[in-house]
Amino acid sequence: MPAASSWSPNPRQQALLDEVKTRGAVSVERLAQRLNVTMQTVRRDVQRLADAGLLQRFHGGVSLPREMPLGGAWKERQALRADAKARIAQSVAAAIPAGSSLMLGIGTTVEAVARALLDKPGLTVVTHNLHVANLLSEHRECKVHIAGGVLRGRDSALEGESTVSFLSQFRVDYAIISTLGVDPDGTMRDRDLRELPVVQTLMKQARECWLVADVSKFGEAALAKVAHLRDMRRVFTEALPPAPFPQMMQEWGVGLTIAS
Repeated sequence: MPAASSWSPNPRQQALLDEVKTRGAVSVERLAQRLNVTMQTVRRDVQRLADAGLLQRFHGGVSLPREMPLGGAWKERQALRADAKARIAQSVAAAIPAGSSLMLGIGTTVEAVARALLDKPGLTVVTHNLHVANLLSEHRECKVHIAGGVLRGRDSALEGESTVSFLSQFRVDYAIISTLGVDPDGTMRDRDLRELPVVQTLMKQARECWLVADVSKFGEAALAKVAHLRDMRRVFTEALPPAPFPQMMQEWGVGLTIAS
C-alpha cells in the first residue's frame, strides 16, 4: 500500500479529493458527474486515494477518513451554497412563532437558521452546537441552554452520554436538524454514527422535527444512518427535490416548503 507522503494525486484525483473535502461524503455516481469521467475511472481513482490513506470507501461512495482534520473545511462548508442556506433559514424563521422553544442540531444550514432567528423575540434554544450558541449570544431575548459533553473539533459540536443526558431534560416545540445526505429510500445519513444518539434525542424531545437541507443533499450518499425522512414533520429546501422524494414525502404526510 503506498504511503501518502511518497505519492501525490494527479490533477483529476486532486479534484476528486477536493470534492469530498467540501461535501464530507459523496457517491461514486455524483463524483463521475462532477468530474465528467466514467464511474470506472472514479473507482480507480478512489482506490488509489484510499490506498494512500486519503479517502475512506463505503458502499456506493467515499468519505474522508476519520483521522483527517476537518476544522479547516468548516468555513468551506459554510460558504458552499450559502445563498440557498440563507433562503432556507429565512423560510424556517418565518414559520417559527415568537416565544417558541427549539432544539438546534449541527450543520451550517442549522447555523444559518440560528442567524435568521436573531430578530425573533422570546425564544428558548437548547443546543449542543457551539457555533449556534455563539450566534445566539447576540440575541437579547433568547435564552440559550448549552449541552455539555466531549467537544468534536470538526464542527464544534458536543457528543457523548452527558450530551444526551442534558438534552433529555428538555421538551421543546421544534427540533431543527440537517443531514449530509438523504438516500432514495428516505434514510438520512451523517458521516459518523456518534451523531446517532444525539439526533434521536433531539427528535424524541421535540413535538415536531424539521429537516433543513439544500436540494443537493437529496440522493447524496453518506456513511451512517441517523434518522429517516418519514419521521420529519416538515422539510425546508430551496428547490423541488428530484424524484422520488416529493411523492414519498406526500405519502408520509411530510410537509415540503420550498424557500423562495
